[in-house]
Amino acid sequence: MDFMDLTFQAGGDLSGKQYYFVKMDSDQQVILCTAATDKVIGILQNKPQGGEAATVRILGRSKVVADAALAIGDIISTQTDGQAQVVAATEYSKGIVIKAVSNAAEVAEVILIPFALTA
Repeated sequence: MDFMDLTFQAGGDLSGKQYYFVKMDSDQQVILCTAATDKVIGILQNKPQGGEAATVRILGRSKVVADAALAIGDIISTQTDGQAQVVAATEYSKGIVIKAVSNAAEVAEVILIPFALTA
């Protein structure tokens, strides 16, 4: 198996957020990550609207929308808009880049790992 996906209910319209980082809300629904310190559950794989089934990749290989250039080997997590950024101290790491991108809004490829606090 190359990956593990779980299905949750979308806590809002995520139809424009495929390959963005998501987190759980207090109603056990997935919503877009909104802070660099969020505890990421995974990367959204589909385009659900509020209340629909959201497929979330929690482990393994995935695409992710980059917030800036990402190099192979960069350790990443979420930016305030749910896009991937290089992780900084006191943020939770969630993956490692295996296909680089040069610009924001490009789709990188990553291996998702269980999150860990970096510092």
